[in-house]
Amino acid sequence: MISKIQLEEIVGIIKSLGVSDETVLVLRRQFAPIHFSYCMDDDLPNNKPVLEYDNFNVYLIDGREHCLCLTLDYEIATGIVVAEVYPD
Repeated sequence: MISKIQLEEIVGIIKSLGVSDETVLVLRRQFAPIHFSYCMDDDLPNNKPVLEYDNFNVYLIDGREHCLCLTLDYEIATGIVVAEVYPD
């Protein structure tokens, strides 16, 4: 489970440090055991982010089964994808 309060803290760090691999490393250390991934938002077509911002979107990961999938449910979320958005 990932709480909305945790996600607010995580978003605050991303906004402060910027969207990058280095920021994701900071998040992994600070919010262990939550799994974090970083990618470009266009790598996740046809998926709805749980939070949207100008330069990044946040997706929740459900890692309960053998294959990871995205979810909008905070109660079952085990990880977070930080997806960088580039302007068109």
